[in-house]
Amino acid sequence: MDKKIIMKNLKFTFVFLLITTIAFAQESPRKQATGKVGIVTVAIDYGSPSVKGRTIWGELVPYGKVWRAGANENTTVSFDEDVTVGDTKIEAGKYGFFIIPNENNDWTVILNSKNDAWGSNAYNMEDDVLRMNIKPDYTENNQEMLDYSIGDKAIIIKWAKVKIVIPVQ
Repeated sequence: MDKKIIMKNLKFTFVFLLITTIAFAQESPRKQATGKVGIVTVAIDYGSPSVKGRTIWGELVPYGKVWRAGANENTTVSFDEDVTVGDTKIEAGKYGFFIIPNENNDWTVILNSKNDAWGSNAYNMEDDVLRMNIKPDYTENNQEMLDYSIGDKAIIIKWAKVKIVIPVQ
């Protein structure tokens, strides 16, 4: 076999193994939550970090700052039909999802028209389509991995000892 072909194949194999290793070795794997609220399909795509004995709220995720509501790439929420979140009508589409946690106040839930950023670095308040305050529920049970689910009329988020229920209809 020709040395050039062997080197090309070796390079291809190395690049393939590197990409595969990076994709599958993420400490905060990508997850999806999908469900129905009435006739509307709600889909959430997010990176799911673990607590790993760390203090999440106020340390890993600082109070008073915009958080991407997951790890790595932005968390996104998609609606296949128009929907109402809280008291705000939201058009069908895909949105960036952010949260501003607060130590002693309600938390702010944000849907943003920009849905393709990495983290919250590119977040711009001018692109918000929804900002609503939510009272978090503090629980005794520790949710090790960040988890999103779709309830009957809600998006439910659980992580560490916090649960957030966002009304959707």
